[in-house]
Amino acid sequence: MSDIKFSREEMERYSRHIIIPEFNIEGQRKLKSAKVLVVGSGGLGSPLLLYLAAAGVGTIGIVDFDVVDKSNLQRQVLFSEENVGMPKVEAAKKRIEGLNPHIKVVTYNVQLTSENALDIIKDYDVVADGTDNFPTRYLVNDACVILGKPNVYASIFRFDGQVSVFNYTNSKGETGPHYRDLFPEPPPPGLVPSCAEGGVLGVLPGIVGSLQTNEVIKVITGIGEPLVGRLFLFDALNFETRTLKISKNPDLAPITELIDYVQFCGMPHEEVSTKESVKEITVQELQVLQDTGKDFQLIDVRESHEYDIVQIGGDLIPLGTILQEAGRISRDKQVVIHCRSGKRSADAIRDLEAQFGFENLYNLKGGVKAYAEEIDTTLPVY
Repeated sequence: MSDIKFSREEMERYSRHIIIPEFNIEGQRKLKSAKVLVVGSGGLGSPLLLYLAAAGVGTIGIVDFDVVDKSNLQRQVLFSEENVGMPKVEAAKKRIEGLNPHIKVVTYNVQLTSENALDIIKDYDVVADGTDNFPTRYLVNDACVILGKPNVYASIFRFDGQVSVFNYTNSKGETGPHYRDLFPEPPPPGLVPSCAEGGVLGVLPGIVGSLQTNEVIKVITGIGEPLVGRLFLFDALNFETRTLKISKNPDLAPITELIDYVQFCGMPHEEVSTKESVKEITVQELQVLQDTGKDFQLIDVRESHEYDIVQIGGDLIPLGTILQEAGRISRDKQVVIHCRSGKRSADAIRDLEAQFGFENLYNLKGGVKAYAEEIDTTLPVY
């Protein structure tokens, strides 16, 4: 490690690290020699990437296949207006290289899958999981277990966040619990909404992502006690914290290969064929119905607070009450059901068709978001 040298500019840059007795130049050398892969450059990935780069982590990998959207800017402080429409990995690379030109940034503008995960992760010392969906979380976990890599995990939702360090091997050769020890099975599809559906307080990923970065730095440098065998919970609304203990589950089967995680989480594979059976209309077709005065029924299955943000008419019947309110839905004319993006309304149609035999229901493709973007651009998009 002593062969890792610093330029005069680097010494000045990292001086506040180096003068900490418990950290000193050895800790900084460990950071410079480290390779960290950040999976996801969104809400959690933003503070992760900014602070890892600022701290002087020598090589930072970024995996993300998304592009910057205006709705990201409320919390993803890595990006700005000029980045809207750009691949996130490109915008992230430009931003953090501007912050610290002494580091190496490697980008992967791809979706992490069972086919590429092992090849990508194998070259890194630590993985920081900043994803927002269960298939990728289980994929990252299993790949880290197979490759023997520590997985610094965090997640956020509305006002709540959690952080832990999985699959960490200490100096005694003892490996701590991993994600499946805490969550052996994923929740049923649709039970836990995504941030796009449920929302997230903009500052929360900054707080939780910074805590996650702190754990990455501790794992790399060996200072302090990482959150191994512990799950840190943060409630931003009430400013309360709890730390739960996690134990290894002796009944878990060994993880020896990667699987189909979309299918494991019961998500799109089942839904694809079902979605094909749901009749749809476009926002342009809805506009024709509205402009020609055709007799049809429009139903909004969003929540009341969403209805207050923007509405395109129709009866408000939230998804959670749609089955109890089925008597309000006409069987004698075309019924168009919509939500924000078209997912919840499609779920409502499936449930209504399965339980009550409706045959006249049509899902609005793209929902209110598409209507505001393609038909009435004066409406707000959320």
